Amino acid sequence: MEILQKILIGFVALEHLYFLVLEMFLWTKPYGRRAFGLQKDFAESTKVLAANQGLYNGFLAAGLIWSLLETNIAFAQALQYFFLACVIIAGIYGAYSTKKARLFYVQSVPAIIALAVILMN
Repeated sequence: MEILQKILIGFVALEHLYFLVLEMFLWTKPYGRRAFGLQKDFAESTKVLAANQGLYNGFLAAGLIWSLLETNIAFAQALQYFFLACVIIAGIYGAYSTKKARLFYVQSVPAIIALAVILMN
């Protein structure tokens, strides 16, 4: 069960590193605009906001990676609870605020599954 936990947390962390790259570096590029369905003018005018958002996704990934590297089991678990809860809340808010349910499924559901596995262990 512990290996599954780590795999799921690692997956969520990798997702957020991917979001960081998309939002900080690819937002105005064709791939980034396609990923988010953005017009070129809109992407250019919002690139600073997107970079900021990407940075926050990087912090979530860093916290999850930290939780995997932490040797104090109780503290590692506390980090996992905190950062997975942050991811879940971010996904819920993102889906609500953009009216795109897909955000919930892409961001929150993997974190919910990871948290459920941790709680079952």
